[in-house]
Amino acid sequence: MGCRRLPGPVLALLLLLRPPPSAACPAACRCTPGEADCSERGLLGVPWSLSANTSALWLGYNFITVLGPRSFPPLPGLRLLSLAHNRLELIHPQALLGLGALQELDLSHNHLSVLTPDTFLPLTSLATLNLGSNRLGQLEPGVPGALPQLRALLLQDNPWVCSCSILPLWRWLSHNREKVPEKSLLRCRAPEQLNKYPIMAFGDESFRQCQDTSLSPQQYISSFIIGPFSFMASIFFCTFLGSLVVFYHSLRRDSHCWRRP
Repeated sequence: MGCRRLPGPVLALLLLLRPPPSAACPAACRCTPGEADCSERGLLGVPWSLSANTSALWLGYNFITVLGPRSFPPLPGLRLLSLAHNRLELIHPQALLGLGALQELDLSHNHLSVLTPDTFLPLTSLATLNLGSNRLGQLEPGVPGALPQLRALLLQDNPWVCSCSILPLWRWLSHNREKVPEKSLLRCRAPEQLNKYPIMAFGDESFRQCQDTSLSPQQYISSFIIGPFSFMASIFFCTFLGSLVVFYHSLRRDSHCWRRP
């Protein structure tokens, strides 16, 4: 008895009606369509068996201390990422590659003390960044400057050092007040006499003693070229002036000799 073949359109319809394969979900996570909740699982790193369709990922209340290069699997549709309440001390400049669709990033309640602008360059769509309750004494204005779509930056509960080093951040905050919803909560931790002093209460006169003495590469090159040139020119000028003086005295001496009887 020969096998009957299903007509092409019927076969295509059956393939469309077949339920899709279940998305990957790490054993330590609880997953729903588009979301993965991996909170409070004692994780030391980011799980890699996540579905590429994940749009929200919660990794809070774990023991992650470092985000190395390419810490995340390909997640082109990830919109929300929470790493709050971990032990993060270091984020590699290439840790967040591949997360260009990310719109909200929560790094609050960690141990971060240094952040570089390169780390956030891949996040071209990020609108909200939470850096509250870390160990930041200062922050390069290039960090928020690397986020073209940034609308909200949370920086409260950090031990800000209110010295001349905070001047660049203060300038950025002064020009972007609308992007810092909790700016009134930014307080100095050091020096001691400024403890709990509001950062936004400073004015231009507060930083009059701060002068930017750093030189750009072009200025260093100019100094390297102009310095030796000026030195040689001064030697040449002094030599020339000395020769004129000697020549003048020689002429006077010769003229005096000619006038003798």
